[in-house]
Amino acid sequence: MSWAEGFIAVDWGTTNRRGYLVEADGRMTDEFEDDRGILAVGEGGFPEALNQISERLGDRPLLLAGMIGSNRGWIEAPYAPCPAGLPELAAGLQWVEPGRVAIVPGVSYLAGNRADVMRGEEVQILGAFGDGLVPADALICHPGTHNKWIRLDDGRIGAFRTVMTGELFNLLREHSILADLLREPARVDAAFERGVAHGLDKDDLSAELFSVRARVLLGQARREEAASYTSGLLIGTDLRIGLGEGGDDDVVVMGRPELTSLFAAALRIAGRGAREVDGEQAFLAGCRHLVELIR
Repeated sequence: MSWAEGFIAVDWGTTNRRGYLVEADGRMTDEFEDDRGILAVGEGGFPEALNQISERLGDRPLLLAGMIGSNRGWIEAPYAPCPAGLPELAAGLQWVEPGRVAIVPGVSYLAGNRADVMRGEEVQILGAFGDGLVPADALICHPGTHNKWIRLDDGRIGAFRTVMTGELFNLLREHSILADLLREPARVDAAFERGVAHGLDKDDLSAELFSVRARVLLGQARREEAASYTSGLLIGTDLRIGLGEGGDDDVVVMGRPELTSLFAAALRIAGRGAREVDGEQAFLAGCRHLVELIR
């Protein structure tokens, strides 16, 4: 089958993958999500993993995005340097099987001592622009394991910065002295708001993290508040970095709703407007626009 008759889009990350069946008219009619990320597949297992996707969603051309194209994935797709838009991504596709299986390149940024890379988020960001979900010039916050702050300039990714907020929270929850205090889910409450305000105002993250435990031990804070406060503290620190990327307009917060809601709430505490965009919708839009450029 040709790309014009429909295709399969795969967001293939480090620990998970999500596959979508996209029909010729652009509708998504089937999908799945599992834990077969690149680390679970392992070297040499990708052809079979790809066959499994086709068995589940049908015999269609495949567009693969995310960590599948990294140096830890299947076949490395070199980064497209900033500034990068949809045409640059289409031109940089790494063809595994000519005309049928392609891997989307990531995007890189270099400026002085600043060096950064992304894989997967670029499809969402540029897809959202292509579908009119974000303006041509915008500051975008993309929360996740490695949160991205992206400057969209004239519809292209002009600059971006990564903050390891999600990974740091997970490490604290699983491997730190705070682990037993962080089992509860973080929520937007008074403790979260206090954490955000502290992170925005103070430059003492590593010290304040230990104070989370000390306050509970000394009866100055409730154990039940620890996860929300710590989440707010990390996100507030993240915002202090990301908002330095410039601009006074509303920030577009893009990704999974359970994460975008936390960052949108934190942005409002910081006095900034926030508009949430669903990352899955944006990803599918990006894939559709890329297929239009290659078919």
